[in-house]
Amino acid sequence: MSAKPASFRPTMPETIAGVALLLVAVAPIVFDVGNYALGLLVSSLVLAGLGLSWALLGNLGGMVSFGHAAFFGVGAYASALVSARLGLPVVVAVPLGGLVASLSAITMLPTLRLSGPYFALAILAYAQIFRILATEAASITGGAGGLQRYPSLPTILGLDLSSRTGSYLLVLSVVAVFAGVYVAIRRSHVGIALRAIAESEVATRVVGVDSLRLKAWMLLLSAFMAGVFGALNAHVIGFLEPDYAFGGSWSMMPIIAAVFGGYRTVLGPICGAVAIYLFDQLVAKSLIPVGHEILLGVVLAVMVLIAPNGIAGFVGGLLDRPKGGRPHVAT
Repeated sequence: MSAKPASFRPTMPETIAGVALLLVAVAPIVFDVGNYALGLLVSSLVLAGLGLSWALLGNLGGMVSFGHAAFFGVGAYASALVSARLGLPVVVAVPLGGLVASLSAITMLPTLRLSGPYFALAILAYAQIFRILATEAASITGGAGGLQRYPSLPTILGLDLSSRTGSYLLVLSVVAVFAGVYVAIRRSHVGIALRAIAESEVATRVVGVDSLRLKAWMLLLSAFMAGVFGALNAHVIGFLEPDYAFGGSWSMMPIIAAVFGGYRTVLGPICGAVAIYLFDQLVAKSLIPVGHEILLGVVLAVMVLIAPNGIAGFVGGLLDRPKGGRPHVAT
């Protein structure tokens, strides 16, 4: 039996980053930062999960999506509707929302034969189609008026998940689980094949790799992840409307977060989402209430120029530099 490649073992920067992230994650609960701060963190973690699902598709699948709002919105509406109309418990409705989002991605499988900007724009078109369908199907979704009469997160083992503390712990746990799934796939033989496909799909087909099948699985898994976070967000905020659930921000913000944090790493999209969301809410909106996205764009542009591999790549390079070797770039 051959030994595992060295890259399968966590590097020192990854270990340090993981421990630091764990300490930062529990700090808001330990120090009781208040409901407002926890609310911001919950929203940033929802974005982190969405960014993670986008990065999984872009990094492992080699497919850049401009329409993750489609999966996010479908998951949100599916969970809200089955819990309200069918009376299913929210703990069942949330993963079911992810499953419905994954099923909706089946309609997008023909786009896998496209590449580059053509695939990205095709997925963007699907997001618009789902938004229009949610608006027009007023008898089911509430139409443009929105949907608000559906259950909130339940209480489990004495912990009220609808509270800010409960929501934070729940969303944080789901992000951690999906991050673990991402790591497992990336370190498997499937992950190696997917990264080879991203480098040269033609070459991998020559050696017998079924690239379309693997890319299809990544699309379905990415859609499931995005749908779960859409469902969680729906039950946290307690209100849905098509322009919000399928809004362009749910397609663009995950890209910004993943690129800012380092989309070729697992922790990068998570750190990037929290950093960029808190900056937008606490700094950008205070300085430029109208058009604060401009400042967000400037910050992203500066980050790309200074650290093309994002926060994770930049920090990893600093931690590896004292060893005298080449700066670490996680992939």
